[in-house]
Amino acid sequence: MNIDETTIRTLCTDAVFERGQKCLNERRIQRLERFDDVVTAVVQGSSQYDVTAEPGEKTIDARCTCPYDDAGECKHVVAMLLDVAADPPRDESGRVGSVLQNVSADGLRPFLRDVLAEHPDLRDQFLARFADTTKSVKEYRAEIEHLFDRHTQDYPVVTDAIDFSHFFELAEQYHERERYPEAAAVYRALFEGIDDNEVRIDATYDHYAKSLQSALDGYVECVLAADPDQDEFEKYRGVLEDQATSKPPSNTEQFYRAIDDLEERR
Repeated sequence: MNIDETTIRTLCTDAVFERGQKCLNERRIQRLERFDDVVTAVVQGSSQYDVTAEPGEKTIDARCTCPYDDAGECKHVVAMLLDVAADPPRDESGRVGSVLQNVSADGLRPFLRDVLAEHPDLRDQFLARFADTTKSVKEYRAEIEHLFDRHTQDYPVVTDAIDFSHFFELAEQYHERERYPEAAAVYRALFEGIDDNEVRIDATYDHYAKSLQSALDGYVECVLAADPDQDEFEKYRGVLEDQATSKPPSNTEQFYRAIDDLEERR
């Protein structure tokens, strides 16, 4: 795993790099682990934040659950990567793989069932990977609405960045299995949920705009990949048009651009 300070500096602003160094020096990284090329950490800030990074050929795909929404990566990502550069953690994938080879299916199933019972996000990932059934748009919308409700318990508007990564990961799981309508349903729930809650958002606007645009892009890609007949295509297009004409019209331009993209590439 080749991560060095020069590479890290290209991922963030100078100010954030300095904050990341300070975060590392203050020993705020509470847990750092590696599995293959995926590195995860828990970093203490005003809250505990989950950080994930996966180096690619040309860049590093990093995510953090903090509300940072400015240029480049946040200080928590920088702190974790600096820690990795200074002292790369041991890769746990080999040890886990060797244990898995010696575990029977009868021994693994109870363990997996207990883990899935305690972790709903993992349960959704498991079902997206292996099940033939899926949740409806309405069910996904209810989960997204719950996130907005939870973030407005103490204040009438949302002032931080809600983490939607779980839904994007689900959609990607379905996409990888070529279950394009199921992936489109997740993306639809995301862009509808964000757009319908626009009046409750009072900060980190870029985060929500980017999330909405990513959901629209994913939706368009999945509709085109599904190659629906004309009647089904019109239904998919109608979803975008209904949202474009809804009130308040905060994201109308983005929805009409998605419609144009869909029609031009049809």
